[in-house]
Order: sequence, then structure tokens, then C-alpha cells
Amino acid sequence: MSYFFTTTLQSFICIALLAGVLWSRNQPPALRPLVWTTLAALVAGLLCGMWFRGSQPLQLLTVSTEVLVSLLFLLSFWWVPHSVRYLWQGILVFGAARHWGLDPNLGGLTSTHVLNTDLLLNLTALALAFALLGLIAALAGLLVARLRWLYWPLTLVVLFMLWLPLSGNLLLLLMKLQVVPLLKSLLSFVAHVTNNAAMFNWVGAGLLLLLSVCWLPTLRRHVRATRAARDPIARRLARADRRDALRLALTTAACAVIVIAGQLWWNLVASQPPRLSEAQTVTLADDGLVHLPIEQVRDGKLHRFVWVADDGKAVRFFVINRYPDKLRLGVVFDACLLCGDQGYVMEGNQVICVACGVHIFIPSIGKPGGCNPVPIENWRNDARELVIPRDALAAGANYFSTVLTINVVDPVDGTRLTNTAADYKYVWAGKTWYFASDANYTRFRDAPEQFAPGVAKEE
Repeated sequence: MSYFFTTTLQSFICIALLAGVLWSRNQPPALRPLVWTTLAALVAGLLCGMWFRGSQPLQLLTVSTEVLVSLLFLLSFWWVPHSVRYLWQGILVFGAARHWGLDPNLGGLTSTHVLNTDLLLNLTALALAFALLGLIAALAGLLVARLRWLYWPLTLVVLFMLWLPLSGNLLLLLMKLQVVPLLKSLLSFVAHVTNNAAMFNWVGAGLLLLLSVCWLPTLRRHVRATRAARDPIARRLARADRRDALRLALTTAACAVIVIAGQLWWNLVASQPPRLSEAQTVTLADDGLVHLPIEQVRDGKLHRFVWVADDGKAVRFFVINRYPDKLRLGVVFDACLLCGDQGYVMEGNQVICVACGVHIFIPSIGKPGGCNPVPIENWRNDARELVIPRDALAAGANYFSTVLTINVVDPVDGTRLTNTAADYKYVWAGKTWYFASDANYTRFRDAPEQFAPGVAKEE
């Protein structure tokens, strides 16, 4: 369930339901003019959305026109003849396609100018989404034609769903043009109704489930008619009607489930950034060095570690053997100068920057520049172990923002506290010291050797 599958449903599911309602009152449409009208409106709306943005007054006029057209669509149910319904079909699809074309991510169908796997998968997702939308429109038309009392409730609910983001866009443009005052409550309303595209899929799926539930009494009547039939011919006809009714209910419910599954997959899985593997905590040995066995890191995989500095700063780094046939380690911080500390993940045999998605050439890991991770200096290795000095790790503290809560001791009076709760701290002799009071902080600052003689001697 890719981004393109989900967002295409979000853009057109309301229009699919309205199209079903539009054709449910009278005779069904002819397939050829319906398809050509829909395709022409889809292409025209998409091009309009992608290439014609216009000034803010023009955008205000466009949104106002869309609201007016939706009202005319509602009023036209009383008098529009059959032939004009094709025009309304085109207008509905054109409007939805225009909004769909405003999505800047549509340009991400492929990252190259050649036919590749990503492009084929994304085009397949689009084709499946439009096929599902066509099925939804047909099912909605069939059910509303048989359940006439659902005609107006379904129409009003779907139009209300469309009016919400339109009203948000209208208010936002009026505020930008200083026609309406810039109020916190209005901004909150605009943010909620214009940045919640998933609402269309949730409500659309809910309406499909409602249609299938409302069809159940009719299905039960077909079941009773089948049981009551005595004549063989009448029984076969009743069984056929029962099967058709059951298929209609199940297919409608299945469409709703697919829409829900697609949106859930996107929300919970596909839209989530890559997750960093758990980092193994390392500590300094008595010699002030981190020692890692070579056998732990020579397999070509990304091995993530974290060292917690004395101020609680979590310094992440990873080690990777850059060549499969020989030992050539890359020892780097899990951060880069361009993208910050979001880190790197390994997918298959690719190391990828989480922040920008750039694929890192593994043999280049450990070299400075670009989106490469920041190298760690002064490490060394032999055939048995990798050794990293404390100062080399401490040099990377500024690349990271995560501070862990650790227990510390006030060197003046021995008070136990945590680094995050201490109001006073002082850096001396390459170490951060924490204090329970301003008086202790002042005493230490004036004569640190008195309270940390061992450290002073080392210095």
C-alpha cells in the first residue's frame, strides 16, 4: 500500500461516492462516454493542478467557485437530464484531479528518467487505486438505487466532507489577504480541516460499511424468499437473487476493508521513517579506552553503539567492515554534518541516511564530506580488537542532542542527584561536575583541586 495508492484514494473516494449517487436515480450511464469523460477530466484537472497555481486572489476565486459548483451540484438533482450527468461527472473528476495535482510528491513517481522498478510499482499502485475507485462508484450506485432512502443522507455527508477542506482553504486565503483577522481559533480550524487527508479514507470506508449494513435486511428477505420457494424454477431464481445480494454486500464490505487496510498500512508502517537498530552501550575500560572484539564487527553489517558521556550526552557511533574479502573498518559517528543526528540504517547491503534517504557508498564510510557519517579520529585495530580513545568519542558530543538521565554526585558535599535535575554544573579538567546548590558550585569553581585531587593530579 504505497503513498500513491493511499493518497489517490484520499483525493477521489468522495468523488467516487458522489458519482455513484449521481447515476443511481435514473438509467445507468453508457460505458464509452463515461470513460472518456472521466479520463479527459482527470488529465485536464491534473495538469491544471500541477501547472496553474495563480495569485492569492485567483486562488480565492477558484475555491469560491468550487464551493458554488458543489452547491449547484446538490440543487441539480431535481432537474438535470440524463445527458447532462456526464458533464457533472467530468466536473467532479476535474475538481478532485486539480487538488490531487497540487500534491508536490506526485513528482516522486520515479527518481530517474528511465523505466525502473519504482516507477512500475508506483504506476501499478495508481492503477489499482483507480480500479478500486471505479468499483466503489459502481457499488454505491447499485446500492443507492435499491435503497432510495439513503440518497440524500449519503449525498449530504459526502458533500460536507468536501466542504470542510474547502472552507479551510477559503478562510486561509481570506486571512492571507487580510480580509479576515488572523485569529488563533481560525488558524486551528484551518489546520485541522486542511491537514487531515486521511479523514476522507476513514469516512469513505465507514460509508461503504454503512451501505453494506443497510443492505442486510434486503439480503435477509432474499434468504427467506429462497426458503419459501417451492417451485424449482422459482427456487433457482430466488437463489440467484440471494447470491447477487450477498455478493453486493460482501464486495462493498471488502472495498471498505481494503481502504481501511491501505490507510492503516500507510499510517503505521509505510509513512514511518526507518528505525535505528538498538545501540549497544559501551563503557570505558580502566585505561580510558573502549575495546570491541573484531569478531563482533567484521561481518559487513552495521553495528551501532552508544557511549554516555559524563554529562549524560548519548554519543552514538557505528562500526562496519567496508569490504567483504578483507578487514577494513569504518568507525564513524551515527550523524553527519548536513543532516544531524537522525542516523543511518542498513537495508540489505545499502547504508542509508535516515534524514535525506541518500544511499551511502560503503567503501567511502570513514571519509569526511557530503552525507557521509562524521569520522571518528585516532582509533586503531589489530586482528583481535578495535580500540577507541575517550577523547575521540567526546569530540562527537556536539553532534548529538539526546541527553540521558544519569546519577551524579556533588563533589563538594557528596549529595546524590541526577544530571537533568541539577541546577548548577561546571566543566573542569575535561569533565562535567554537578552541584546541589549555588554555594557548592562557587566553592568548587574557586578551588577545584581541593574537591577533585585525583583529577587535578592527572592534569
